[in-house]
Amino acid sequence: MSLSDLYQEVILDHYRAPRNRGRLPDATVSLNAENPLCGDELRLDLDVQGDRIANILFEGRGCSISLASASMMTELVKGGTLSAAREAIARFKAMLRSGEEDEALGDATALVGVSKFPVRVKCATLAWTALEQALDELSADRAR
Repeated sequence: MSLSDLYQEVILDHYRAPRNRGRLPDATVSLNAENPLCGDELRLDLDVQGDRIANILFEGRGCSISLASASMMTELVKGGTLSAAREAIARFKAMLRSGEEDEALGDATALVGVSKFPVRVKCATLAWTALEQALDELSADRAR
């Protein structure tokens, strides 16, 4: 099995059996995001305790890349610090710009091939951009 075949399997696994799917009724912050180019829609709910993401769930509809990416992202940042989540977002976006794998991203490394398809990059980054916006919203709320 080639690396690209393995990556395809990882993507399909996250699409078929998404992790952290659902809603948090008492979310610290919730955000809706969409990709108007292809119709992907996503809702992201975070439960933040101190400087940690205690829980993160998503709901949405869209293409396999968008939903698999959301599943991978939630797995990576759940339980981690807010600064680690921001670093993961930056690393993910850098990986898609460079087309070079970043093993620190766990399963999300499987999305490196998306970098060859600029239209699909927006699908892959939807959840990550939503997380970034949610963290920005949280920071602004805490600053008040």
